[in-house]
Amino acid sequence: MLEVSDAAKGELIKYFTEHDNAAVRVYLAPGGCSGPRLSLALDEKKDDDESFDLGDDIQFVINKQLFEEAKPVKVDLTYTGFTVESEMELGGGGCGTGCGSGGCGSSSDGGCGCN
Repeated sequence: MLEVSDAAKGELIKYFTEHDNAAVRVYLAPGGCSGPRLSLALDEKKDDDESFDLGDDIQFVINKQLFEEAKPVKVDLTYTGFTVESEMELGGGGCGTGCGSGGCGSSSDGGCGCN
């Protein structure tokens, strides 16, 4: 199941009145120090995608295998932007205690650069 809040859908409708319409992809983004997370991007539907038509020309897509692991997926809008939640267990990043008090910097390989 994919659930999109009224607030999130309303913001997408507003966005697409001023921009070309595209499918909204839910995908697993690398997270560096914070670990992987589900995120959103504009994209085209692919053959191995599950598709959800929400009406008002709003379509969400997610890779079928990812969807099976993540469902139910909930998309909402908060004061900080869109959020994507699921029951999928996502591991944390690899930075833990090795970074010192300065925190982590990112590296080109998606890691945290805490060597």
